[in-house]
Amino acid sequence: MGKSRKLSFYFHIPFCLSKCYYCDFNSYAGLNWLIPQYVDTLEKEMQLHAKDVWEFEVKTIYFGGGTPSLLPAKSIAYMLESCSKLFNMPSNLEVTLEANPGTVDQSFLTQLKESGVNRLSLGVQSFSDNELKLLGRIHSANEAREAFFMARQAGFENINMDLLYALPQQAVSDWRNNLVEAIKLNPDHFSLYPLTLEPSTPLANAVASGSLPKPDADLAADMYLLALDKLAQEGYSHYEISNWALPGKECQHNMTYWKNEPYLGLGAGAHSHLGGYRWVNVSSPVEYVKHLASLKTKLSPRPYFNNRWVDNIENIDRDLEIAEAVILSLRLEEGVNLTDFAHRFGVELYSIYQQQQINELVELGLIAKNQHSIRLTTKGKLLGNEVFSRFLPKSRG
Repeated sequence: MGKSRKLSFYFHIPFCLSKCYYCDFNSYAGLNWLIPQYVDTLEKEMQLHAKDVWEFEVKTIYFGGGTPSLLPAKSIAYMLESCSKLFNMPSNLEVTLEANPGTVDQSFLTQLKESGVNRLSLGVQSFSDNELKLLGRIHSANEAREAFFMARQAGFENINMDLLYALPQQAVSDWRNNLVEAIKLNPDHFSLYPLTLEPSTPLANAVASGSLPKPDADLAADMYLLALDKLAQEGYSHYEISNWALPGKECQHNMTYWKNEPYLGLGAGAHSHLGGYRWVNVSSPVEYVKHLASLKTKLSPRPYFNNRWVDNIENIDRDLEIAEAVILSLRLEEGVNLTDFAHRFGVELYSIYQQQQINELVELGLIAKNQHSIRLTTKGKLLGNEVFSRFLPKSRG
Protein backbone atom coordinates (compact mmCIF):
# COMPACT_ATOMS: atom_id res chain seq x y z
CA MET A 1 0.00 0.00 0.00
CA GLY A 2 1.14 3.54 -0.73
CA LYS A 3 1.14 6.51 1.61
CA SER A 4 -2.26 7.03 3.31
CA ARG A 5 -4.44 9.79 1.91
CA LYS A 6 -5.01 12.69 4.26
CA LEU A 7 -7.95 15.04 4.74
CA SER A 8 -8.34 18.21 6.82
CA PHE A 9 -11.60 19.01 8.59
CA TYR A 10 -13.03 22.51 9.02
CA PHE A 11 -15.98 23.21 11.33
CA HIS A 12 -17.70 26.55 10.77
CA ILE A 13 -19.15 28.08 13.92
CA PRO A 14 -21.15 31.11 12.69
CA PHE A 15 -22.19 32.66 16.03
CA CYS A 16 -20.99 36.03 17.36
CA LEU A 17 -21.89 38.31 20.27
CA SER A 18 -21.79 41.24 17.85
CA LYS A 19 -20.65 41.76 14.28
CA CYS A 20 -17.30 43.54 13.83
CA TYR A 21 -17.46 46.63 11.61
CA TYR A 22 -15.14 45.20 8.93
CA CYS A 23 -16.48 41.64 8.83
CA ASP A 24 -18.32 40.04 5.92
CA PHE A 25 -17.72 36.45 7.03
CA ASN A 26 -20.68 34.11 7.33
CA SER A 27 -21.39 35.02 10.96
CA TYR A 28 -24.45 36.14 12.90
CA ALA A 29 -25.14 37.97 16.16
CA GLY A 30 -28.27 37.08 18.15
CA LEU A 31 -28.47 33.41 17.14
CA ASN A 32 -26.87 31.87 20.22
CA TRP A 33 -30.15 30.11 21.08
CA LEU A 34 -29.45 27.85 18.09
CA ILE A 35 -26.08 26.58 19.37
CA PRO A 36 -27.27 23.27 20.95
CA GLN A 37 -29.21 22.29 17.80
CA TYR A 38 -26.35 23.42 15.59
CA VAL A 39 -23.84 21.20 17.42
CA ASP A 40 -26.20 18.22 17.04
CA THR A 41 -26.57 19.02 13.34
CA LEU A 42 -22.79 19.14 12.86
CA GLU A 43 -22.63 15.65 14.32
CA LYS A 44 -25.34 14.52 11.90
CA GLU A 45 -23.40 15.96 8.95
CA MET A 46 -20.29 14.14 10.17
CA GLN A 47 -22.23 10.87 10.18
CA LEU A 48 -23.37 11.50 6.60
CA HIS A 49 -19.78 11.87 5.41
CA ALA A 50 -18.23 9.11 7.54
CA LYS A 51 -18.48 6.20 5.14
CA ASP A 52 -17.44 8.30 2.14
CA VAL A 53 -14.18 9.56 3.67
CA TRP A 54 -13.14 6.66 5.92
CA GLU A 55 -10.25 5.89 3.55
CA PHE A 56 -8.66 9.23 4.54
CA GLU A 57 -6.62 9.85 7.65
CA VAL A 58 -7.66 13.07 9.38
CA LYS A 59 -4.70 15.45 9.03
CA THR A 60 -5.93 18.51 10.96
CA ILE A 61 -9.12 19.87 12.54
CA TYR A 62 -9.96 23.57 12.62
CA PHE A 63 -12.86 25.35 14.34
CA GLY A 64 -13.37 28.71 12.61
CA GLY A 65 -16.07 31.35 12.59
CA GLY A 66 -17.71 33.47 13.68
CA THR A 67 -16.64 32.94 17.24
CA PRO A 68 -16.04 29.25 18.04
CA SER A 69 -15.14 30.21 21.63
CA LEU A 70 -18.85 30.94 22.21
CA LEU A 71 -19.48 27.19 22.20
CA PRO A 72 -19.35 25.47 25.59
CA ALA A 73 -16.09 23.53 25.99
CA LYS A 74 -18.14 20.36 26.46
CA SER A 75 -19.62 20.86 22.96
CA ILE A 76 -16.13 21.05 21.45
CA ALA A 77 -15.18 17.89 23.37
CA TYR A 78 -18.35 16.17 22.09
CA MET A 79 -17.52 17.00 18.47
CA LEU A 80 -13.92 15.82 18.79
CA GLU A 81 -15.11 12.60 20.41
CA SER A 82 -17.56 12.08 17.51
CA CYS A 83 -14.71 12.69 15.05
CA SER A 84 -12.57 10.04 16.70
CA LYS A 85 -15.42 7.51 16.50
CA LEU A 86 -16.50 8.27 12.94
CA PHE A 87 -13.22 8.94 11.15
CA ASN A 88 -9.69 7.59 10.86
CA MET A 89 -8.25 10.05 13.36
CA PRO A 90 -4.72 9.76 14.82
CA SER A 91 -4.12 10.94 18.38
CA ASN A 92 -1.45 13.57 17.68
CA LEU A 93 -3.04 15.73 14.99
CA GLU A 94 -3.20 19.54 15.10
CA VAL A 95 -6.58 20.77 16.44
CA THR A 96 -7.07 24.57 16.25
CA LEU A 97 -9.85 26.73 17.66
CA GLU A 98 -10.29 30.43 16.92
CA ALA A 99 -11.08 32.45 20.04
CA ASN A 100 -12.16 36.01 20.68
CA PRO A 101 -10.26 37.34 23.72
CA GLY A 102 -13.51 38.83 25.05
CA THR A 103 -15.23 35.43 25.29
CA VAL A 104 -12.77 33.24 27.22
CA ASP A 105 -11.89 32.61 30.85
CA GLN A 106 -9.44 30.32 32.63
CA SER A 107 -11.96 27.53 33.18
CA PHE A 108 -13.03 27.48 29.52
CA LEU A 109 -9.44 27.42 28.22
CA THR A 110 -8.42 24.65 30.63
CA GLN A 111 -11.41 22.52 29.59
CA LEU A 112 -10.68 23.28 25.94
CA LYS A 113 -7.11 22.02 26.27
CA GLU A 114 -8.34 18.89 28.06
CA SER A 115 -10.86 18.26 25.25
CA GLY A 116 -8.05 17.79 22.72
CA VAL A 117 -7.69 21.29 21.23
CA ASN A 118 -3.91 21.90 21.12
CA ARG A 119 -3.64 25.10 19.08
CA LEU A 120 -5.38 28.39 19.84
CA SER A 121 -5.83 31.26 17.39
CA LEU A 122 -6.53 34.52 19.23
CA GLY A 123 -8.27 37.26 17.24
CA VAL A 124 -6.42 40.14 18.89
CA GLN A 125 -6.36 42.47 15.82
CA SER A 126 -4.80 45.39 17.73
CA PHE A 127 -3.27 46.43 21.06
CA SER A 128 -4.77 49.92 20.77
CA ASP A 129 -8.15 50.38 22.47
CA ASN A 130 -8.99 53.16 20.01
CA GLU A 131 -8.29 50.87 17.04
CA LEU A 132 -10.28 48.03 18.63
CA LYS A 133 -13.21 50.41 19.05
CA LEU A 134 -12.89 51.52 15.41
CA LEU A 135 -13.01 47.86 14.34
CA GLY A 136 -16.03 47.07 16.52
CA ARG A 137 -14.16 44.47 18.59
CA ILE A 138 -15.71 43.51 21.95
CA HIS A 139 -12.42 43.16 23.85
CA SER A 140 -9.81 45.61 25.14
CA ALA A 141 -6.05 45.42 24.72
CA ASN A 142 -5.69 44.30 28.35
CA GLU A 143 -8.27 41.55 27.85
CA ALA A 144 -6.24 40.33 24.87
CA ARG A 145 -3.12 40.10 27.04
CA GLU A 146 -5.08 38.35 29.81
CA ALA A 147 -6.52 35.84 27.33
CA PHE A 148 -3.01 35.04 26.11
CA PHE A 149 -1.68 34.52 29.65
CA MET A 150 -4.68 32.35 30.56
CA ALA A 151 -4.10 30.23 27.46
CA ARG A 152 -0.47 29.66 28.45
CA GLN A 153 -1.64 28.81 31.99
CA ALA A 154 -4.08 26.28 30.51
CA GLY A 155 -1.16 24.55 28.81
CA PHE A 156 -1.38 25.84 25.23
CA GLU A 157 2.08 25.68 23.69
CA ASN A 158 0.95 26.68 20.20
CA ILE A 159 -0.83 30.04 20.08
CA ASN A 160 -1.44 32.13 16.98
CA MET A 161 -2.17 35.84 17.13
CA ASP A 162 -4.17 37.63 14.44
CA LEU A 163 -3.38 41.32 13.86
CA LEU A 164 -4.78 43.79 11.32
CA TYR A 165 -2.83 46.64 9.74
CA ALA A 166 -3.47 49.49 7.28
CA LEU A 167 -6.46 50.64 9.32
CA PRO A 168 -8.03 54.06 8.67
CA GLN A 169 -6.01 56.75 10.47
CA GLN A 170 -3.31 54.22 11.49
CA ALA A 171 0.26 55.52 11.20
CA VAL A 172 3.30 53.32 10.69
CA SER A 173 4.32 54.17 14.29
CA ASP A 174 0.95 52.86 15.53
CA TRP A 175 1.53 49.60 13.69
CA ARG A 176 5.06 49.38 15.09
CA ASN A 177 3.62 49.73 18.62
CA ASN A 178 1.17 46.88 17.93
CA LEU A 179 4.01 44.65 16.74
CA VAL A 180 6.15 45.51 19.77
CA GLU A 181 3.30 44.72 22.18
CA ALA A 182 2.53 41.45 20.39
CA ILE A 183 6.16 40.33 20.28
CA LYS A 184 6.48 40.91 24.05
CA LEU A 185 4.02 38.06 24.59
CA ASN A 186 6.09 35.69 22.44
CA PRO A 187 3.26 33.89 20.60
CA ASP A 188 4.24 30.90 18.51
CA HIS A 189 2.66 32.16 15.31
CA PHE A 190 1.46 35.40 13.72
CA SER A 191 -1.18 35.98 11.04
CA LEU A 192 -1.01 39.59 9.82
CA TYR A 193 -3.61 40.90 7.38
CA PRO A 194 -4.15 44.29 5.75
CA LEU A 195 -7.65 45.57 6.40
CA THR A 196 -9.92 44.87 3.45
CA LEU A 197 -12.97 47.07 3.04
CA GLU A 198 -15.76 44.64 2.19
CA PRO A 199 -18.83 46.17 0.49
CA SER A 200 -21.71 47.19 2.77
CA THR A 201 -19.80 46.68 6.01
CA PRO A 202 -20.01 49.62 8.46
CA LEU A 203 -16.31 50.41 8.01
CA ALA A 204 -16.60 50.45 4.20
CA ASN A 205 -19.68 52.67 4.46
CA ALA A 206 -17.80 55.08 6.74
CA VAL A 207 -14.96 55.34 4.20
CA ALA A 208 -17.41 55.76 1.32
CA SER A 209 -19.19 58.58 3.16
CA GLY A 210 -15.88 60.37 3.80
CA SER A 211 -16.03 60.08 7.59
CA LEU A 212 -12.91 57.89 7.50
CA PRO A 213 -9.95 58.15 5.08
CA LYS A 214 -9.43 55.63 2.28
CA PRO A 215 -6.74 52.98 2.79
CA ASP A 216 -3.30 54.01 1.54
CA ALA A 217 -1.63 51.22 -0.45
CA ASP A 218 1.85 52.72 -0.01
CA LEU A 219 1.37 52.94 3.73
CA ALA A 220 0.15 49.33 3.81
CA ALA A 221 3.31 48.26 1.95
CA ASP A 222 5.49 50.13 4.46
CA MET A 223 3.71 48.36 7.34
CA TYR A 224 4.18 44.97 5.70
CA LEU A 225 7.89 45.60 5.17
CA LEU A 226 8.20 46.71 8.79
CA ALA A 227 6.61 43.42 9.93
CA LEU A 228 9.00 41.45 7.71
CA ASP A 229 11.95 43.14 9.33
CA LYS A 230 10.85 43.04 12.98
CA LEU A 231 9.59 39.45 12.98
CA ALA A 232 12.74 38.22 11.23
CA GLN A 233 14.78 39.86 14.00
CA GLU A 234 12.72 37.95 16.58
CA GLY A 235 13.31 34.56 14.94
CA TYR A 236 9.95 34.12 13.22
CA SER A 237 10.05 32.37 9.87
CA HIS A 238 7.99 34.05 7.15
CA TYR A 239 6.62 30.88 5.57
CA GLU A 240 3.55 32.32 3.79
CA ILE A 241 2.58 35.78 2.55
CA SER A 242 0.56 36.63 5.70
CA ASN A 243 1.97 34.13 8.19
CA TRP A 244 5.03 33.86 10.43
CA ALA A 245 5.97 31.05 12.83
CA LEU A 246 8.59 30.01 15.32
CA PRO A 247 10.43 26.84 14.19
CA GLY A 248 8.03 23.90 13.94
CA LYS A 249 4.92 25.99 14.67
CA GLU A 250 3.68 26.53 11.11
CA CYS A 251 -0.11 26.06 10.82
CA GLN A 252 -0.56 22.57 9.37
CA HIS A 253 -4.26 23.15 8.66
CA ASN A 254 -3.63 26.18 6.49
CA MET A 255 -0.85 24.30 4.70
CA THR A 256 -3.65 22.03 3.43
CA TYR A 257 -5.19 25.03 1.65
CA TRP A 258 -1.90 26.42 0.34
CA LYS A 259 -0.84 23.04 -1.01
CA ASN A 260 -4.26 22.63 -2.63
CA GLU A 261 -4.94 19.39 -0.76
CA PRO A 262 -8.40 17.99 0.12
CA TYR A 263 -10.48 19.35 2.99
CA LEU A 264 -14.01 18.78 4.23
CA GLY A 265 -16.00 21.72 5.62
CA LEU A 266 -18.92 21.11 7.97
CA GLY A 267 -21.51 23.63 9.09
CA ALA A 268 -23.38 26.59 7.62
CA GLY A 269 -21.45 28.23 4.78
CA ALA A 270 -18.51 25.80 5.09
CA HIS A 271 -16.45 25.15 1.94
CA SER A 272 -15.09 21.75 0.89
CA HIS A 273 -12.62 20.54 -1.76
CA LEU A 274 -12.60 16.82 -2.35
CA GLY A 275 -12.65 14.27 -5.15
CA GLY A 276 -12.40 16.79 -7.99
CA TYR A 277 -15.26 18.91 -6.66
CA ARG A 278 -15.63 22.06 -4.60
CA TRP A 279 -18.88 22.82 -2.81
CA VAL A 280 -20.32 25.11 -0.15
CA ASN A 281 -23.07 24.49 2.38
CA VAL A 282 -26.07 26.79 2.64
CA SER A 283 -25.02 29.90 4.57
CA SER A 284 -28.00 30.38 6.91
CA PRO A 285 -27.47 28.45 10.17
CA VAL A 286 -31.25 28.17 10.59
CA GLU A 287 -31.67 26.72 7.07
CA TYR A 288 -28.69 24.42 7.57
CA VAL A 289 -30.22 22.97 10.76
CA LYS A 290 -33.67 22.73 9.18
CA HIS A 291 -32.52 20.89 6.04
CA LEU A 292 -30.42 18.34 7.90
CA ALA A 293 -33.08 17.83 10.59
CA SER A 294 -35.59 16.87 7.90
CA LEU A 295 -33.28 14.17 6.53
CA LYS A 296 -34.60 10.71 7.36
CA THR A 297 -31.89 8.43 6.00
CA LYS A 298 -28.12 8.37 5.81
CA LEU A 299 -26.73 9.18 2.39
CA SER A 300 -23.60 7.64 0.97
CA PRO A 301 -21.50 7.97 -1.04
CA ARG A 302 -21.03 11.69 -1.66
CA PRO A 303 -23.81 13.16 0.48
CA TYR A 304 -23.03 16.63 -0.89
CA PHE A 305 -24.71 15.90 -4.23
CA ASN A 306 -28.34 16.93 -4.77
CA ASN A 307 -29.06 17.95 -1.21
CA ARG A 308 -30.79 21.06 0.05
CA TRP A 309 -28.09 22.02 2.54
CA VAL A 310 -25.49 22.26 -0.27
CA ASP A 311 -25.63 25.62 -2.03
CA ASN A 312 -23.20 25.21 -4.92
CA ILE A 313 -21.08 22.44 -6.44
CA GLU A 314 -18.23 23.12 -8.85
CA ASN A 315 -16.36 20.53 -10.87
CA ILE A 316 -12.66 21.43 -10.82
CA ASP A 317 -11.19 20.65 -14.21
CA ARG A 318 -7.49 19.91 -14.71
CA ASP A 319 -6.61 23.40 -16.01
CA LEU A 320 -8.15 25.05 -12.96
CA GLU A 321 -6.57 22.58 -10.54
CA ILE A 322 -3.13 23.27 -12.03
CA ALA A 323 -3.62 27.05 -11.89
CA GLU A 324 -4.83 26.93 -8.29
CA ALA A 325 -1.96 24.66 -7.26
CA VAL A 326 0.56 27.16 -8.70
CA ILE A 327 -1.15 30.26 -7.26
CA LEU A 328 -1.56 28.77 -3.78
CA SER A 329 2.01 27.42 -3.71
CA LEU A 330 3.33 30.84 -4.67
CA ARG A 331 1.86 32.16 -1.42
CA LEU A 332 4.37 29.97 0.40
CA GLU A 333 7.95 31.09 0.96
CA GLU A 334 9.19 27.86 -0.65
CA GLY A 335 7.13 28.61 -3.77
CA VAL A 336 6.33 26.01 -6.43
CA ASN A 337 8.58 22.97 -6.23
CA LEU A 338 9.09 21.94 -9.86
CA THR A 339 9.71 18.26 -9.04
CA ASP A 340 6.59 18.03 -6.85
CA PHE A 341 4.55 19.74 -9.56
CA ALA A 342 5.71 17.29 -12.23
CA HIS A 343 5.05 14.32 -9.93
CA ARG A 344 1.52 15.52 -9.16
CA PHE A 345 0.41 16.48 -12.66
CA GLY A 346 2.62 14.29 -14.87
CA VAL A 347 3.92 17.30 -16.83
CA GLU A 348 6.64 19.91 -16.39
CA LEU A 349 5.54 23.37 -15.22
CA TYR A 350 7.24 24.96 -18.23
CA SER A 351 5.22 22.82 -20.64
CA ILE A 352 2.10 24.61 -19.37
CA TYR A 353 3.49 28.06 -18.58
CA GLN A 354 6.04 29.17 -21.14
CA GLN A 355 9.55 30.13 -20.09
CA GLN A 356 8.91 33.55 -21.64
CA GLN A 357 5.91 34.08 -19.37
CA ILE A 358 7.93 33.18 -16.26
CA ASN A 359 10.97 35.19 -17.42
CA GLU A 360 8.83 38.29 -17.84
CA LEU A 361 7.83 38.06 -14.17
CA VAL A 362 11.49 37.52 -13.26
CA GLU A 363 12.48 40.65 -15.22
CA LEU A 364 9.76 42.62 -13.44
CA GLY A 365 11.31 41.55 -10.14
CA LEU A 366 8.15 39.73 -9.03
CA ILE A 367 9.42 36.15 -9.18
CA ALA A 368 12.74 34.45 -8.46
CA LYS A 369 13.52 31.11 -10.07
CA ASN A 370 16.17 28.43 -9.93
CA GLN A 371 16.40 24.86 -11.18
CA HIS A 372 14.24 23.61 -8.29
CA SER A 373 11.46 26.17 -7.87
CA ILE A 374 9.81 29.47 -8.65
CA ARG A 375 8.78 31.77 -5.82
CA LEU A 376 7.65 35.31 -5.11
CA THR A 377 10.19 38.02 -4.32
CA THR A 378 9.42 40.60 -1.63
CA LYS A 379 8.12 42.89 -4.38
CA GLY A 380 6.05 39.97 -5.69
CA LYS A 381 4.47 39.51 -2.26
CA LEU A 382 3.40 43.14 -2.28
CA LEU A 383 1.89 42.71 -5.77
CA GLY A 384 0.69 39.14 -5.40
CA ASN A 385 -2.57 39.53 -7.32
CA GLU A 386 -0.66 40.89 -10.31
CA VAL A 387 1.41 37.71 -10.34
CA PHE A 388 -1.43 35.28 -9.62
CA SER A 389 -3.57 36.59 -12.48
CA ARG A 390 -0.85 35.51 -14.96
CA PHE A 391 -1.34 31.85 -14.01
CA LEU A 392 -5.12 31.65 -14.36
CA PRO A 393 -6.55 29.59 -17.23
CA LYS A 394 -7.29 31.84 -20.20
CA SER A 395 -11.03 31.34 -19.77
CA ARG A 396 -10.81 32.76 -16.23
CA GLY A 397 -7.99 35.29 -16.43
